[in-house]
Amino acid sequence: MPRFLADLLGTDHPLFTRTLYEFEQAAGNSGVDTRLIADITERAHSIMRRLGLDPADTPGEELYHALNASVRAGRAEQLLRDSHYALLRFSDGLISFCLHDVIENAHHELPYEKRLIGHAQRHLRAEIVRRYAEHDRTDDDMVYRMASQAGLKRSTDDEYPEVQPSFSSAKTSVPYVLAVGDIITDAFIKLSEEHAEVTTDEKGYKLLSFELGAKLPYDEVEIIEAVECSPNAAVSMTRLGLEVSLMSWLGDDEPGKSMIRYLKQQGVGTESLVVEKGMKSNYHYVLRYGADRTKLQKFENYSYGWREPARKPDWLYLGVLGEQTWPLHEAILGYLSDNPDIKLVFQPGMYHLMWGTEKMKPFYERAEIVIMNREEAAEVTGKDRGDIDDLLQSLHNLGVSVAVVTDGADGAYASDSQSRLFMPNYPDPKPPLDRTGAGDAFASTIAAALALGESLETALRWAPINSMSVVQHMGAQAGLLHTSEVKAYLASAPANYNAKDIE
Repeated sequence: MPRFLADLLGTDHPLFTRTLYEFEQAAGNSGVDTRLIADITERAHSIMRRLGLDPADTPGEELYHALNASVRAGRAEQLLRDSHYALLRFSDGLISFCLHDVIENAHHELPYEKRLIGHAQRHLRAEIVRRYAEHDRTDDDMVYRMASQAGLKRSTDDEYPEVQPSFSSAKTSVPYVLAVGDIITDAFIKLSEEHAEVTTDEKGYKLLSFELGAKLPYDEVEIIEAVECSPNAAVSMTRLGLEVSLMSWLGDDEPGKSMIRYLKQQGVGTESLVVEKGMKSNYHYVLRYGADRTKLQKFENYSYGWREPARKPDWLYLGVLGEQTWPLHEAILGYLSDNPDIKLVFQPGMYHLMWGTEKMKPFYERAEIVIMNREEAAEVTGKDRGDIDDLLQSLHNLGVSVAVVTDGADGAYASDSQSRLFMPNYPDPKPPLDRTGAGDAFASTIAAALALGESLETALRWAPINSMSVVQHMGAQAGLLHTSEVKAYLASAPANYNAKDIE
């Protein structure tokens, strides 16, 4: 047992092992060290399970990223409340469960190889001394003297505060969101422009062509995991400080397992994911030619059964789902009916629009927030797309509390019971690289800001910034910002970057 503790402390002090044996003898061989090791292991494994990780087969780096993500999501203080002296050994080193270490690792964005564990080791040294000093059969002075001689009690330890760092009171309780929707992996294949070309036919359609049957070289391929409307929103809202879980359906294949690992690393809860045995996960291919994209997609035929959440969310975020999911939608309506205090965010997808307004009316009636583009708003309401005031009012007439209508390069409009506002886009620092996910970033940022108690005007100022950042990166999630980063952009925003009343 002393060797196990020496390993956690990273000490090779010649008196350490002998001192712990003597402490244990003085305590009547009562197993103080054994109980301490059991407590460390139990606390570490309990935290891993709360993060959705299996203690039996989770690698250290995956755990490290999940702990860091808990800081960004505002969950770390509660999660790590009683684990200040807990460390766990992995094949590539130790991981600290001490809140102080985890906060510093996350805030400084330290790579896995440079992670900090020193605060946990200091607390563990103190815990060893405390347990033996407080034992009925030991002498306090003897324990403190021998601990100092063995390197267990250091003068520098007294410089540390006894309490762990904490977040502000505003961070101790954050809204919990359940995002529901499909999940996919995208493989972006950049075609060689020397071996493919784009032509325009007599009807004006652009056609991508290359030689049939040829072995064509390509420039590069980039795999983007765990994307689509709801996963994008889940990662976005997590980075903005909400606690988010995702309900989605995927196969038990390697792409599915990889997506689950990725979501955990991002701090998104995976307990509501439905893994269907023998099924493949959604895997799509995106052909890149210059700045253009052509997508090859196939959605797997999952059962799409509703899984009752183990924890009731404050908000339910409903995004893109496939054509065969109407029974699932009925189950969602039933769940919302049974839980009238849950607020619904609705970002309609293709099939929601194809099903028509009458069929989808219960969702509009129930929605706290609906986000869609101008063409979709005209389709849903049957109103002229040119009259934005009429579009917003018609969405309210359907029952929507907060209506948000995006208009591409021309900005966005939003309305609640108190105001109707126009918001311009945040200026791009350079030409966009990839517009995938810009709408999801905008919609989820609106929802996150309002869920956090911000005003509609503030939400409108946040959202275009996240969209701007996303289009500067490949894929829908690489550019998603944390709240502090959004506020930094706000601080340097142009003077005219403000919401204005719709005239």
